[in-house]
Amino acid sequence: MAMFDWASESAELVVLSLLGDGPGYGYSISKEIAARSGGTLKLAPGSLYPLLNGMEAEGLIASSWEEIKSERAAPDAEGRRRKWYRLTSKGRRRLDQRVASHRAFRGVIDAFIGGRKIGDERTPR
Repeated sequence: MAMFDWASESAELVVLSLLGDGPGYGYSISKEIAARSGGTLKLAPGSLYPLLNGMEAEGLIASSWEEIKSERAAPDAEGRRRKWYRLTSKGRRRLDQRVASHRAFRGVIDAFIGGRKIGDERTPR
C-alpha cells in the first residue's frame, strides 16, 4: 500500500485537484486554495510558482499565455500577460494516484482515531 507523505505531497495534490476542475492561472489558483479551505491553506507565490514550474517540467501540467488588456487601455497598448495552467493526461494519472494514496493514509489514521482496525467496516466506538 502506498503511503501519503503529507509534507511533500499535499500542495501538489491540492493544485492538481484544482486544475482537474479546469484551467487556472497562478493568482486564481492561490485564491481558490484559500477559498476552499476557509483561509486555512494559503500557498504563497514563493511556493506556488516553483511548484507549478516543477509540475510543468515533469509534464503534469501544460501552460499557455494570454494577453489581458484593460478596458481603459489605448487600442495599440500592450496588455499584461497571464500564464494559464491545465492538467495533462500524465497529470490526471498523478492526481488519481495522489488521491488514492491520500485516501489510504486517511484510512490508516481513521483506524486510530475511530477505534477501528484497517478493513473493519463496523461503526466506530
